[in-house]
Formats: sequence, C-alpha cells, structure tokens
Amino acid sequence: MAPEKESNGLDNYTFALEGRFCDLPDTEKEPASSTDEYSNKLAYCVTDVPPWYLCIILGIQHCLTAFGGIIAIPLILSQGLCLQHDGLTQSHLISTIFLVSGVCTLLQVVFGIRLPILQGGTFTLLAPSMALLSMPEWTCPAWTQNASLVNTSSTDFIEVWQSRMRALQGSIIVGSLFQVLVGFSGLIGLFMRFIGPLTIAPTISLIGLSLFDSAGSSAGNHWGISAMTTALIILFSQYLRHIPVPFPAYNKDKRLHTSPVYVFQILPVLLGITLSWTICYILTVYNVLPAEPDKYGYLARTDLKGDVMSQAPWLVFPYPGQWGRPTVSLAGVIGILAGVISSMIESVGDYHACARLSGAPPPPKHAINRGIGIEGIGCLLAGAWGTGNGTTSYSENVGALGITKVGSRMVIVASGVLMVVMGIFGKVGAIFTTIPSPVIGGMFMVMFGVISAAGVSNLQYADMNSSRNIFIFGFSMFTGLVIPNWILKNPKAISTGVVELDQVLQVLLTTSMFVGGFFGFILDNTVPGSKHERGILAWNKAHEDDSSNTLESGKVYSLPFGINSHLCSSSSFRYIPFCPPTMPNSPDGCGAIANSVEPKRPLGQQEPAQIITGAGL
Repeated sequence: MAPEKESNGLDNYTFALEGRFCDLPDTEKEPASSTDEYSNKLAYCVTDVPPWYLCIILGIQHCLTAFGGIIAIPLILSQGLCLQHDGLTQSHLISTIFLVSGVCTLLQVVFGIRLPILQGGTFTLLAPSMALLSMPEWTCPAWTQNASLVNTSSTDFIEVWQSRMRALQGSIIVGSLFQVLVGFSGLIGLFMRFIGPLTIAPTISLIGLSLFDSAGSSAGNHWGISAMTTALIILFSQYLRHIPVPFPAYNKDKRLHTSPVYVFQILPVLLGITLSWTICYILTVYNVLPAEPDKYGYLARTDLKGDVMSQAPWLVFPYPGQWGRPTVSLAGVIGILAGVISSMIESVGDYHACARLSGAPPPPKHAINRGIGIEGIGCLLAGAWGTGNGTTSYSENVGALGITKVGSRMVIVASGVLMVVMGIFGKVGAIFTTIPSPVIGGMFMVMFGVISAAGVSNLQYADMNSSRNIFIFGFSMFTGLVIPNWILKNPKAISTGVVELDQVLQVLLTTSMFVGGFFGFILDNTVPGSKHERGILAWNKAHEDDSSNTLESGKVYSLPFGINSHLCSSSSFRYIPFCPPTMPNSPDGCGAIANSVEPKRPLGQQEPAQIITGAGL
C-alpha cells in the first residue's frame, strides 16, 4: 500500500490565488484521497503572472532561501584575500555579489533558459579559487593576520588584497568564456555524453570535503556557539520541518484567517543563524563573552565590527573593474575551468527539475544551450564586477517551487530585482559582516556536509553492488583527499623547471574536486562496464526530454520581445544551436502541470539537501 502523501501546509495557498487551480478542497471536509488528487497541481505555472504583491512576497522568500550561499562565499574568500579584519570591504563584496546575482537572475529568466530559476554564487568555483590563493606567492603576509597591525586604509594593505582579487577576476573572466562557447555552440550535449554518476559524485562531494579546514577554523573560535548554531539548523530542518506555524492570510471565502506555513522547512538556515546571532549579541551586551582579544571566545562577540555599520554608506554602486585591471594566469584559468565544467553539469540537472516543478515541458536542447551560455555570461559579469566568484543555478530555490506551488517566472524576476536593490543599499551588506565567525562556522558544518552528501546521492543511478563502481568511487574520493593534502604540505615538491607549468600543476593538484573528478572520469570511461552498471541508462532516463505528455514548449522557451520571429526565423539564424525551431506556440504555455513525470516524493516535500545548503553548487 502506497504511503499517504503529506501536506506541506501550502497546498491551500491563500494569497488571493485566483488562478486555474485555486479551488482546492478543504482538507477538513474532504478525504485525504481527494486532497491527493490536487496535491501536485500548481496555482500558477511558468507563464502565468500572479498578483504583484504575491510576486513580491514569494520573491522575498526566494532571496531568503539563497541568503546562506550568497553570503557564505565572500566570507570564505575573505580568508584567502587577507580580508579577515576588514569588515567594510567584506560588506562591499557582499553588496557586489547581491547585485551581480540579481542581474544574472534577470538575464537567465528573460533571455536564458526562461524558467523560474535563481542565479547566485557557486561553490564549484570556490575550491579552485582557494587553491589559487593558497599558492606560495599569494600567501597572506603575517601582519594581515593580526587585527591590531592592519590599517585597512593603507596603500600596502589595499594592494595586498586587490592584487589577489584581480588575479581571481582574470581567471574567472577567461574561464567563463569557455562556458559561453560550450553553451551557445551546443557542445554541452557532447560533454554530457561522457559524464555519468561516477564522475559527478566525487566531483561534487569533494567540494564540501575540501572546505573542512575553513569550517573548523571558524567553528573553533568558540565551539559552544558553533555547536549551538549547528544544533538549531538541524533542529529546524530535520525535527521541526513538518510542524506548521499559523500565519495570517486572506481570501474571498474565508476572509481574514490563519493558514499553516511550514516556515522551519523553508528557512532553517536563516532562522538558525538569526537566533545564534541574537544570543551572541545578548552575551556581548552583558559581557559574558570575554572582551580581551587574547581570550578564547572573543571572536564570538558581535561588537568586533561595530564600526562597519556606521562607516558603510547607505548607497553603493559596484561597477566593473572597481578593483583595478584584472590579471590572468594560466594556473588560475585551468583551475577555474574545472569548476566551470562542474557547474554546467549541475545546472543541466537543475533545469529539468525546475521545469517539472514549474509546470513546463522538459527543456529542449536549444533552451539548455542558451541557459548554459547565459550562465557563462553571468560568470563573465561576476568576474568583471569583482565578486571573486561566478554564478550558477540555485538548486534549493528550485525545490522551493514545489513548496509554494507557484512556478511563475515573474516571481523570480521579482527576486532578481530585490537582489539588485539589496546590492545597492550598502547597509544590507554591512549587517551580515557582523555575524560572529563561530556562527558562520556552525553553518558551514551543516552546509558543507550536505554538499558532500548531495554529491554522493548521484550514486543512486549506478549499480553500487558492482565491485567496479565501488573501486572507481572509492579510489577517486581517496585520491581527491590525499594528493591535495600532500601538495599543500609540500608546496616545493612540484619543480619541473617551467614556472608556468609548476603553477598550473600546483592549482590543479590542490583542487580536490578536480583530482577526484579527473580520476572518476578517466576510470569510468576506460574500465570495462555496461551502461546499466555505470548508471548511464538511469542517468539519461532521469534527464531525457520526454515530451509525450506535455504541450508544445514554444511559449515557455521562445525568446521574448519578438527575437524569436525576427531573428531565429530567418534563414541565416534558423539553425543556430540556441535558437528555438519555428513552431506554433502552445495555447497557454503550461505543460501537464508537473504531473507528466511522477516524482519520487510529493512535490511539496523538499529533501533536506535542497533546504539546508543555501548554496548552488
């Protein structure tokens, strides 16, 4: 007997849902089977336009869901950039990444894949970036590690961190051009043909595992505070996620009433950080935490960067090249390419999941090509603006579509606009720099662990009873940990006589995700094994374009503003890989409303990995 589906508390969404599927039965009067009949139906599908206030409300929620990942990346990078003690610059970096994420989101929704999918910073570029910054020539001077010796306005200090940022910018800009080429040329299909679960699993898993040192360093500043943060996030995301919280709501039938919302399932990271942050503030005000810098627990105080809020301007206007002219190194470019390839693979999976949850047909090849190409442009903009990172599709926001039952892309457009606004208001970025490092460390303990587990989850497609597959995965994972660890401890071991080659090998061999992914790719494609054993058949079936039960995708994936009819219909551009084929548009652009492919779980139920991470991989 199939288990009964659980209601997610938002099936009877009450923010004036007067669309096509608003007449849901009352769960108190109707039997469960009647509710199940409607449980997978959307209030608004991808091409629908909800009321403006609903767009804003859900747009804010999507921004909050992405906060964890967007904020974490500049805070981690600040260690490699020698900015641990410069809260004002950290706040500027946070403002910049918010602005760029908003711009890239708008580009992706309007001109890219055209699905309601949010863009933000990516952890796949974080690993090679930290590997580049750990090279001997980029090691932070000792005086930058001492807060009392750092003069953030001095020319020497500014040159120290800006030279590192410019090196990252150049590598990201060049690496992003490769993604633009792969996307708009249609080569992404060729890449995916040779990449299966045994390549993806070690690559993604090692992203989280390679960052254990950053998590330990931050958490170790006060293990009590970090453990509390971790415990709160686990409590909210695992134990309380099925407990509803009554929120005021209004509709024509029930007027003003309360509606259950599973807020712990939606925002566990934000709630955990906020509560721990508040407790740290109380402990600081009453001087429970030590006020002497040499005492253990001092870094848990919330007044260490108290001047940042007063110094940060109300309005900031990040612009391309704000840190100077980017510099390019071969080592940096090749390291970033490893991250870019991983990001592209993950994004293709996100596109299919997003289409299913937003009521759209599976994305055709031209839309996938365009989406990957626009993501490349997004990385190019992120590099030009100087975020120290790129952009990618956010998996956790895709999962949020299933919770809200609103798959409209206008909601994500509202999210993009809100992120641009947050990037312009400098005080917003300044607020987040005052989060104590033990709180950040506690969040990292959960986030990085879930990222690692999310990578391992790809093995569900492969036959893990096969000794071949066990060997490939185990060997890839172990070498991905051993080789980078040894190289970091012996930085002078690589000496070929060619400086540029030494730098390339140094970056690649200290990037765990590259080492593990490389061995996984080579072994999976050379060791004899059937496609069924390797998981290729199941992997392709999970990502194939099965349009038999959906309406035509013309209205969903066609380019806007007449570009489709004026450009792609001409004989010169008709066969460009990112142009839609000429076909009549469907009447309403909505597919079988997420019912064409039966998911493994109810659409309203997110996996913990999607909820917790707050970070697009």
